[in-house]
Formats: sequence, C-alpha cells, structure tokens
Amino acid sequence: MEIRNHTSSTADFILLGLSSNPQLQKPLFAIFLIMYLVTVVGNVLIILAIRSDSRLHTPMYFFLSNLSFMDICFTTVIVPKMLVNLLSETKSISYLGCLVQMYFFMAFGNTDSYLLASMAIDRLVAICNPFRYDTVMNPRRCLHMLLGSCAISHLHAMLRVLLMSRLSFCASHIIKHFFCDT
Repeated sequence: MEIRNHTSSTADFILLGLSSNPQLQKPLFAIFLIMYLVTVVGNVLIILAIRSDSRLHTPMYFFLSNLSFMDICFTTVIVPKMLVNLLSETKSISYLGCLVQMYFFMAFGNTDSYLLASMAIDRLVAICNPFRYDTVMNPRRCLHMLLGSCAISHLHAMLRVLLMSRLSFCASHIIKHFFCDT
C-alpha cells in the first residue's frame, strides 16, 4: 500500500511544542535531557541486573527486562526529536517522519500494555496455581507471550498508520503538541 502525502503546499508539519518562549526552551531542554538520560540509564541498569544474576532468570524478570527495553524504545521515539525541536528555529517534522514516529509510539506503547498484562497473568498463575507454575509459565510460553505482544502491537500500529496515511491534511499543518500522536 502506497503512503501518499495529501498536504496541499508543504510536506512538513509544524510542532508547536511546550513553549515558544526562547528563555524557557534551554531550561526545558536541560530538564528533558536529564529526565531522558535517567530513564534510559535506569532501564539499562534493570536489564543488566536481571541478565547478570542467574537467580533472576524467572518469567517475572524476563517480562520485566523486556518491559524495560520497551520503555527505552518508547521514550527514544519521542524525546530526541522533542529535544531537537526545543533548540531549533523551524520545529518541523516531515509527513513521513510523523507517520513513522506515530507508528513506533503506538507499537511500543501497546507492547508495554500487553507486557504488563503478561506480567499480571504470570502473577495470577503463581498465586492461583503455585504447584503448576513451572509447567504453565515455562520459557517457551513466556517467549510466545512476548512475541504475541509485539506482533499484535505492531500489526495494530501498522493498521492505524496506514489508515492515517489516507487522510488529507489540507487545512492546517500545525500540530499543537511536541510529537505526532494525534
């Protein structure tokens, strides 16, 4: 399916962001950069802690490490472009860039939700069927739950973006937000 740009005069959207006040943009940049780095470093440390300790190689920690990875991906979809826009004059994003950002935002966000549901199922089995836990929540089933979460999320995001690509944007190219989500 071909993705077409239905805009009338320009292929870019203007992201208004959080503030157009030049005095606020550098402090906002610093705050969001620090928050982004703390998020990435914290999630990487969680992944490394789980990978390094063999006692943590259980289904719950398998899902937790994958949730941390998805959180890194989820924040990396939005924050770098937002940081660039805070320091640039143009504050624009291309039509294709907007669709790609929207796709990954929805895919990683939905995968986060499905992984949380998988963790809830894991805890449900551990509490309600503790004697059968090892047979029910085996590594193969955990991998299938992870792959199912990713597949459903990416298919759903692809469908939404393909439908979005068929819309026309003739009236306004201004997005009153700091990323393409609506």
